[in-house]
Amino acid sequence: MSAFHEILFPLDIALGAAGGPERVTQVVTTASGREERNTRLADSRRRWDAGYGVKNLAALSEVVAFFEERRGRLYGFRWRDRLDHSSAPPAVQISPRDQHIGHGDGARRSFSLSKTYGGMHAPYVRPISKPVQGSVRIAVEEVEQVAGTDFTVDYTTGTVLFAEERAPPEGAMVTAGFMFDVPVRFDTDFLEVNLSAFAAGDIPRIPLIEIRP
Repeated sequence: MSAFHEILFPLDIALGAAGGPERVTQVVTTASGREERNTRLADSRRRWDAGYGVKNLAALSEVVAFFEERRGRLYGFRWRDRLDHSSAPPAVQISPRDQHIGHGDGARRSFSLSKTYGGMHAPYVRPISKPVQGSVRIAVEEVEQVAGTDFTVDYTTGTVLFAEERAPPEGAMVTAGFMFDVPVRFDTDFLEVNLSAFAAGDIPRIPLIEIRP
């Protein structure tokens, strides 16, 4: 990913933000009243407004400094989604068996982290490219592997690499547990700050949008 800073947006501000996933669906209604629905994008794209997390002037100043260092929309950065930042359900401890990320063939050593949503009708597999440092746990056929010995993780891409001679055997299920951030950028080059309105309870708008590796 070009023009990206491996730095986390201030967490205390992020926890107060509003936003979530967005889909792009085309809906065409025929003369008979039937609908034809299609999507142009395989993956959802998330948006947030971080302004809801700014509660005081100190936080606002911190965001302005962060914005300036990112040069507005130029550099991406990490964002912690308060609702969805773990391979496990909310309030459940991470397990190395949380998410299925592939099967071994005896030679394959590289696996990409992902998270699956749903499972009955049309499960969605979301690529995870920004796992949190030190949080990744891996299992092969439900047996947890040793980080640094059996495998390593590229925390900038979400790639798990098994050590030589440690490739999962033919048909072996590989699973993972992890925390993760979302790669985002500011969705504006202008932060409009009105201190008089802010003092009266009107928060600034700080739009963020997910970016792809």
